[in-house]
Amino acid sequence: MRWLIRSICGVGASMALLGTALAADLNPAAVVYTLPDKIAWKSTGSGSEQAILAGDPSKPGLYIVLTKWLPNNMSRPHFHPNDRFITVIKGTWWMGTGTTFDPAGTTPVPAGTFVTHFGKQVHYDGAKDEEVVLLITGEGPATSTRVEQK
Repeated sequence: MRWLIRSICGVGASMALLGTALAADLNPAAVVYTLPDKIAWKSTGSGSEQAILAGDPSKPGLYIVLTKWLPNNMSRPHFHPNDRFITVIKGTWWMGTGTTFDPAGTTPVPAGTFVTHFGKQVHYDGAKDEEVVLLITGEGPATSTRVEQK
């Protein structure tokens, strides 16, 4: 019985310390964070939503955005002026290259995959039967130039 009392007291002390650590105030000059439910998503008007985490994709310089592809939405063949570095956070993202739009011929990439889109190279991508979330990092301005099919 003595070991049970010691165990309960030990767990209680650990929880008290952990609770204090979790409730500690962070110095905003050192660390800032945004909880998932506070991230501001905006519709792009083309079957996806975007949340800007850092920088401004419309201006020169580094940017970091989350892109959410809604189910059954794909971009058409296009290119960007600069390289983009992408991590698939959620779902299966579908990618194709070239000027011929062929959703059936796209390649699936699951969550956890890292992708590089090279600047000025034609591609298309999106979601098929599930929502897809991407973390995209690049140098702005992050324009997108659509390419006519051949």
